[in-house]
Amino acid sequence: MQGVFLKFYVSEYREHNGILLYEWLLEHAKKSGFNGGTATRALAGFGRHGVLHTETFLELAPDLPVEVSFVLSKEEAEGFMHLLQAENIDLFYVNFPVEFGFLPE
Repeated sequence: MQGVFLKFYVSEYREHNGILLYEWLLEHAKKSGFNGGTATRALAGFGRHGVLHTETFLELAPDLPVEVSFVLSKEEAEGFMHLLQAENIDLFYVNFPVEFGFLPE
């Protein structure tokens, strides 16, 4: 099957409507009927503001990047992007074509 790989980058403690944004994204993806989604916490990273965040033993609560990713049909991805626009969420994302499927066929 042909589709898209849709990935968002968010700060670990960023919230939307009182919920951690990565959890909000996953919950709304689930409600939309997506087959799955993944949130992965980074070891280190920096964003558009140039602040480097790293996890160290002494740092108790770093605000690390979280990648939230989905493999979707084009229609699912377009619908989800419209939802995010309607919610007025400021996000960086990547969207690129993929081939996907399930085994065994």
